[in-house]
Amino acid sequence: MNLNISNRSLNYLGFVASFVLILYALYAQYILNLEACPLCIFQRVAVIIAGLLFLLCAIHFPKKNIARLYHLMIVLTCFLGMGISARHVYIQNLPPDMIPSCGPGLNYLLDAFPLFEALRMVFTGSGECADINWSFVGLSMPSWVFICFLFLMSISYLANWVSRK
Repeated sequence: MNLNISNRSLNYLGFVASFVLILYALYAQYILNLEACPLCIFQRVAVIIAGLLFLLCAIHFPKKNIARLYHLMIVLTCFLGMGISARHVYIQNLPPDMIPSCGPGLNYLLDAFPLFEALRMVFTGSGECADINWSFVGLSMPSWVFICFLFLMSISYLANWVSRK
């Protein structure tokens, strides 16, 4: 079955999917009043970077080797996002006595500590990252974000690796 979808269209699809993910994250934060923890914010950053790479690739419409470079950058971004999502799910599934205590917000950490120390503290996690206050079909939001990163990598693979001549 040949759908005959252009590489450019697939890259735009990746951009639109990323855009929709960020729109939903903002909807969840500001309309549903779900506070974004530091790990959530880093997952959003990874989605935004992947979306911008998709958009750049769609606009640039490069030849095979450069398209594959875009694909590798998107995959790297998605793997980083998946790592953050996996860490978040891990923290959510810790027994109650092992959950780290709640720490200061991301803005305070970045203002008060050197960058790498602040990042270390974020990835250690905090109590707020362990809260599951939204789920769909039994999966928490970080689990769905992990799945969405897989979807974005699949789009990139089809758009920038497989069908390039």
